Amino acid sequence: AEAWDMLNTGHPGFDINVVPVWKYYTTGSSDVTVAVVDGGIDLTHEDLSWSCATAGNFNFVDNNNAIYPQSHGTHVAGTIAAAGNNSKGMAGVAGGNYAAGKRGVTLLSCQIFKTVTNYGQSYDKTGDIPAAIKWGADHGAVISQNSWGYNYDSNGDGVLTGSELQTALRASVTSSDKVAIDYFIKYAGCDNDGNQLPDSPMKGGLVVFAAGNDGIANSAPANYSEVIAVGAIN
Repeated sequence: AEAWDMLNTGHPGFDINVVPVWKYYTTGSSDVTVAVVDGGIDLTHEDLSWSCATAGNFNFVDNNNAIYPQSHGTHVAGTIAAAGNNSKGMAGVAGGNYAAGKRGVTLLSCQIFKTVTNYGQSYDKTGDIPAAIKWGADHGAVISQNSWGYNYDSNGDGVLTGSELQTALRASVTSSDKVAIDYFIKYAGCDNDGNQLPDSPMKGGLVVFAAGNDGIANSAPANYSEVIAVGAIN
């Protein structure tokens, strides 16, 4: 199936131009572990299980190893590493080539959101975010993927206006999240002495944040200068 963000034949230039990378460079490497700091990944999903880590996944909402699948975390995981060339679903950016037996990146679920229902109302319960970011570095990840940001929509109307907007524009990363991000950037792929592990592809890590969905000029934590902020136009 064609995913418009990967290959957009209807609107050329609106995709991320990943097809030439697949063809001429790489479809990903299992030596690279990506910590998905988000809702839990569906570890048994037919298009994701090939890419998921078999150990080290952790649920920071319930503080155990039982990953509770959540739609957004599973969606993010698919964008990263849904298995390529397996005649199922879609192909992630670095999902490998299933038919050729070449795995893509390894997905590590660091669950910080869990959808719960109380009195008929569903909402996302949040776990320990700094601990989840640090966990990724301590369990082999060299990329920390964060498709979340701080919420300043206090009245819940879906639009940032007035004091909400001003607060959002002035926002910056919290001190605890900053410490965890800095730790990941410095120590991912390293031993306790800060030396690169022999089986790690990198010394230190990359932390990626979504720029946000509010259409504003400034968004936290994506505005922290040490992270890679990803947004979209059109």
